[in-house]
Amino acid sequence: MKVIKGKYIDVLNKQIYNAELHILNNKIERIIKSDIEYDNYILPGFIDSHIHIESTLLTPSRFAEIIVPRGTVGVITDPHEIANVMGVEGVEYMIQDAKGRGVEFFFGIPSCVPATSFETSGATINSDDVEKLLQREEVYFLSEMMNFPGVIYGDEEVHRKIELAKRHNKPIDGHAPGVLGDDLKKYISAGISTDHECSSLEEAIEKIKNGMMIQIREGSAACNFNALYSLIDSHPDKVMLCTDDINPSVVLKEGHIDRIIKMGLSKGLNLFNLLRAACINPVKHYNLSIGTLNIGDRADFIIVDNLKDFNLIQSWSNGNVIYDSSKKSKTKLEKLPIINKFRSENISIDDIIIKIPTEKSFVKVVEIVPNEIITNQYNWKPSVENDRIVSSCLDSDILKMVVVNRYFPEKPMVGFVKNSGLKNGAIASSVAHDSHNIIAIGVSDEMIVKAINELIDAKGGLVAVDENFSELLPLPIAGLMSDKSGEEVSDMYIRLREKVNLLGINLKSPFMTLSFLSLLVIPSLKLGDKGLFDVNKFEFVSLFH
Repeated sequence: MKVIKGKYIDVLNKQIYNAELHILNNKIERIIKSDIEYDNYILPGFIDSHIHIESTLLTPSRFAEIIVPRGTVGVITDPHEIANVMGVEGVEYMIQDAKGRGVEFFFGIPSCVPATSFETSGATINSDDVEKLLQREEVYFLSEMMNFPGVIYGDEEVHRKIELAKRHNKPIDGHAPGVLGDDLKKYISAGISTDHECSSLEEAIEKIKNGMMIQIREGSAACNFNALYSLIDSHPDKVMLCTDDINPSVVLKEGHIDRIIKMGLSKGLNLFNLLRAACINPVKHYNLSIGTLNIGDRADFIIVDNLKDFNLIQSWSNGNVIYDSSKKSKTKLEKLPIINKFRSENISIDDIIIKIPTEKSFVKVVEIVPNEIITNQYNWKPSVENDRIVSSCLDSDILKMVVVNRYFPEKPMVGFVKNSGLKNGAIASSVAHDSHNIIAIGVSDEMIVKAINELIDAKGGLVAVDENFSELLPLPIAGLMSDKSGEEVSDMYIRLREKVNLLGINLKSPFMTLSFLSLLVIPSLKLGDKGLFDVNKFEFVSLFH
């Protein structure tokens, strides 16, 4: 018998009282009220209700190391990114790497690999693959259904995947930014039960009224908490918290789900409603094996020193201590296997030159919206020299953007982007949602080519270059993740950001923002490896008009 003493937080009944927890056979056998005044607080552990671990630039094992000290005991994750690169092999890699890490990883099966037929990915996961993977005990849901037109208009393969999830009694995650009205009702009626893409309160409320759970996202690039936080008090049983995409340096410096809870407290939100969103609702919605700190539950909980800072004293998983602040030890890192797919042919300046049809032509420019992954379309009258568009217009903050197919030697696709703030050099990434081709922006063709070829030579990573330097964060695992620790990756990322700052870029999370500029399922204008894409029309469009 193990006995844990402290102020017990009963989230659902909204009570806090001194108590003893009696743990037997890894389960909570009794909760006994006590007359003794305790200093510490016992509460359910935090759960990230939606995250792509690959977007942390870490593997599951390395990610676990940095979130355990933050009170996270469970992660609901969609291996969509590596699946688009490596297919079923990539999903298997993530599941195996996540085992035995203290933190519980609950995997979904990517529903949209490739995300669309309008870009080149490295693999396909069809309904037969989905059927096999849904039978695995590590799999708890069908991951976000990005192909909302396929759901709404009856795509046969899309609906087969949905029906397979229903047959296995597993929830289906949504991804429907801006979908409202009759289209939303069709989407939800197919069986889709969550959405993490709401950027306005009105959108979220309509989705809740139609039966959805809303995952309030506060990541590194997409930050929707300030727009949606009031839902936590107004609809406490209909919301969860998530990060979706977050940088390890943010976790190490500011926190994970505990960071979002503290943001909520600063807004005056009810503590119990916040903890319900962070600890209880995900367990109930996804039918997770994690306990919620009730008699008969598995013993999963955390102990903190106060309810303002949430400094973690201990974390328990399945009746065992997985973190103790008084016994800090350095983990010996395992050597991780490397899996990847990457082209080897470099590009040249001639590959990215753009000629203008007529001097009167306007160019459709992808306009960045700060702190959002949606974009707008901006119409631009470019400068022209020798029938060629000048690669940048710093006065208007318009730069050339290039996407290179990283799987096959195809001609690069060229567009333009506004509001990056870049003044010198170029940045490039092999993390480019959803197919993870190479994406770059720069002030000149020379700098863009230099950055892209650095990534091709390294077989993946994030890079910043100018005439005098090149700073690379290598991502050898699928061109998405490092094999280093969270601290090492954070240090490399900070050095990279320092170089990026020298280039004048003014984005909060430049590489995360860059990665979404080719995401062809988020409105409104994006650039993929096959061309400029209007997401609202769901079709390719000309660069000129």
